[in-house]
Amino acid sequence: MTLNEYISRINQTYRLGNATEHTYRGDLATLLQSLAAEIIATNEPKGEKWGRVDYAISKKGINIGFIEAKDIGDNDLEGKKKTGNQEQFDRYRAALSNLIITDYIDFHFYKEGVLTEKISIGKIENNSIIPLSQNFQGFTNSFKNFTDQTPITIKSPTRLAEMMAGRARLMADIIEKSLNEDDAVNKDSEIQDHSNLKKQMLYFQKMLIHDLDNKSFSDLYSQTIAYGLFAARYHDPTLKDFSRDEAVKLIPKSNPFLRKLFRDIAD
Repeated sequence: MTLNEYISRINQTYRLGNATEHTYRGDLATLLQSLAAEIIATNEPKGEKWGRVDYAISKKGINIGFIEAKDIGDNDLEGKKKTGNQEQFDRYRAALSNLIITDYIDFHFYKEGVLTEKISIGKIENNSIIPLSQNFQGFTNSFKNFTDQTPITIKSPTRLAEMMAGRARLMADIIEKSLNEDDAVNKDSEIQDHSNLKKQMLYFQKMLIHDLDNKSFSDLYSQTIAYGLFAARYHDPTLKDFSRDEAVKLIPKSNPFLRKLFRDIAD
């Protein structure tokens, strides 16, 4: 797909007047994979609506960047409004070192949480999307540069702590929303009808912390997972590959609670 073809396709959909931000996702994925053939743009799986970034951009099986897409013409693409996208975008910029935020025609590139470039490939005029062909080559070059990233080597303990904390905050948000969804669906159900995650929270609440709620459990759980992955990776002799199954075996036997928790996660 060329950029002209992409603009033409999303314009046809936009002019219908009933599209949402999800409607254009397939077109954007197709475009991105056309611009950089060696990458895969994986859209968020259907139903997993609890806070994941919309696209993971991977190369040879490794995630090298992420893209968050809002509806065309979104009025807070920079995430400056507290009642808009600020809270969500702040989490993403803190946790993801290679990030694009877009409304499908305007693209904001972030590196280590810092805005490095803004480029538009179209504009809205008279209820139509008009291509800005003079920016096509610049956008193509910028996206290829975005995909040329390699997994970063972290040499500063401060930076490592910041990145781990950022990922843990993202995870906590996803877990909390998942638990809230479970509560809404299984409000009057027996405990066996709840998700495994909710069952774990209820067990913690009964045995350890009686006033535990969804938010505090999510914080506790995400930090535990982040620490467990760190402990496992620290003991990993094969640095080229790493998985949650491998983490189960690598977590020190001196921490049986963590090993049991990761067995549940791996399963």
